[in-house]
Amino acid sequence: MPPAPRFCSQCAQPVTTRQVEGRQRVICPACETVFYENPLPVAAAIVLNAQREVLLVRRRHPPHQGQWCLPMGFAEMGETIAEAALRELREETGVAGRVVRLVDTDSLPGEHYGDLLIVTFEVEKVGGREQPGDDADEVRYFPLARRPPLAFSSNEKALRECVAAHRDDWAMQDSFVALQREQNSTLLSDNLVALVQVHSAEVVGNWLADVRSNVTTPSYHDYPVEQLRQRAAQAIAQFGRWLKGNEADSEVAAFYRALAAERRAGGFRLQEVLSSLTLLKKHVWQTAQAHGLWARPIDLYRVLELNRRTAVFFDKALYHTACGFEAVNDSA
Repeated sequence: MPPAPRFCSQCAQPVTTRQVEGRQRVICPACETVFYENPLPVAAAIVLNAQREVLLVRRRHPPHQGQWCLPMGFAEMGETIAEAALRELREETGVAGRVVRLVDTDSLPGEHYGDLLIVTFEVEKVGGREQPGDDADEVRYFPLARRPPLAFSSNEKALRECVAAHRDDWAMQDSFVALQREQNSTLLSDNLVALVQVHSAEVVGNWLADVRSNVTTPSYHDYPVEQLRQRAAQAIAQFGRWLKGNEADSEVAAFYRALAAERRAGGFRLQEVLSSLTLLKKHVWQTAQAHGLWARPIDLYRVLELNRRTAVFFDKALYHTACGFEAVNDSA
């Protein structure tokens, strides 16, 4: 803790301590100058690379010599707190940066410097080369989940806040990559798939009302309702299994080719069957929209992702249904 003043900087008289504005303060009894004690401003920077690793420095000097922390240091006169964060980043790591956002502010008591006010920014690297300098003897990127303990609790708090701010964005990125690689077991829209399964009776009920009155499906108007209901429920269940990776494409093909043969034998025209499947797809989509949450951008992403996956499934269904009709015609 920095020593308290012994003499007045205004008149050089010895100072004393007394109650001022509700707390004990150092004051000059001669000229009544009050020496207010304020926390020192410290600026810190969180730099993340494309692999979601955080840039840390190992401290060369006390306090906490040899421990890791964010690039940080005291703000100086004539600079903003954001400018101080960028300057300290450059001096300690060699990295030139651009402030992206304010992440956290925190108060930190300490014996070495007294109370600190630590302001942490997320910073994007725009240039420079990582190399230790100033108060750091090593600079290194660490995976967020496998980083060393940090010297200051405020750094730990700021990193938690930063990760929380990125959680939805990273989840969407990961899900998109998994979707492109057809890793369907790790997708954000899986919860909407489960939601559709929970409300499958609603999907089927709405589809039945539509398909039995739609002008594009006249053969369905007088067809036995329970048979239609059973087939639609089977299709919804298979849709869910396929999206979860529990149903092979060959099983989807077999189901819809068999459905085509069944409908062909019942006197249905191909365009009616294809229209009925398009209507089923519509009601799957509408149910997901009706019961999904819409509080955050990630919720919209889930629905858009489900739309893409639904389109892929029903494209297969339509294709194999058409192939099933052609196979029946070829054998006739």
